[in-house]
Amino acid sequence: MGSLQTTPTPRLAALVIAAAALGGCNSISLSISDPDPDVAATSTNIASLTEVVQRNPADPQAYNVRGAVLGRAGRNEEALADFNKALAINPGFAQAYANRGLVYRQMRKFDLALADYNKAIEIDASYAVAYLGRGMTYRQEGQAMQALEDFNKAIALKPDNAQAYYNRGLLYQAQRQYQYAIDDFTTTITLAPNRADSRVARAQSYLAIEDHKAAANDLDEAVQLETENLQAWTTRGLAYERLGDKEKAAGSYARALIISKDYEPARKGFARVGGKPGQNYATF
Repeated sequence: MGSLQTTPTPRLAALVIAAAALGGCNSISLSISDPDPDVAATSTNIASLTEVVQRNPADPQAYNVRGAVLGRAGRNEEALADFNKALAINPGFAQAYANRGLVYRQMRKFDLALADYNKAIEIDASYAVAYLGRGMTYRQEGQAMQALEDFNKAIALKPDNAQAYYNRGLLYQAQRQYQYAIDDFTTTITLAPNRADSRVARAQSYLAIEDHKAAANDLDEAVQLETENLQAWTTRGLAYERLGDKEKAAGSYARALIISKDYEPARKGFARVGGKPGQNYATF
């Protein structure tokens, strides 16, 4: 659920058009999905952003938005250079601190990430994105209480923030508070209905409380939303295995193995339900 939040000036119109596929915002958020391969392959977008930077070399927003696109593309060092430049021009640019913090978090440089999120919050105490990013960093570091406080704050500031509910749900799930997790994933699905990851996560919580039918229903939706989602197909195999439907279980595991032939959970699941290589299985 990466996004780019901006309120661009007219001179950045070309830049925003180039970045439109990323959602038009000033802060990137890459935590639920990996850097977007479509952005990484779109050299035209980055070239357009570079033209804007060259025309506006003293505008921190130009560097910030190009940095966001580079970050989405996984080009971390180049992204950092752009955020550093934006902050050299405008040391009070909260969004650039949050964006740089995200890239540091992607690089697992958690101390640097936390420092940047703290600075963004110091500049703008109502900046929900920074609380969300800091909470995700705390969660990755295993600091559950601090993460929960930040997710709660992000939700209080921006109640329609699907990522905050999703990440709080993951935190509850890790703490085995499955009903709280289910509630948060349900809210996430309401706010962002077209993503599979929230349904997969909710299904995992349903499996934990042995509501296998509800899990299977979620996973039916997930694999239709994202047909190449390895985790969705594998978890679906487990749900149908527990329901005693070996045909759909084998079919789901087989689809996972088409995506990644060496994926151990799918390989073991396929063997458990008596799957035979080369045989066709119904998935629905």
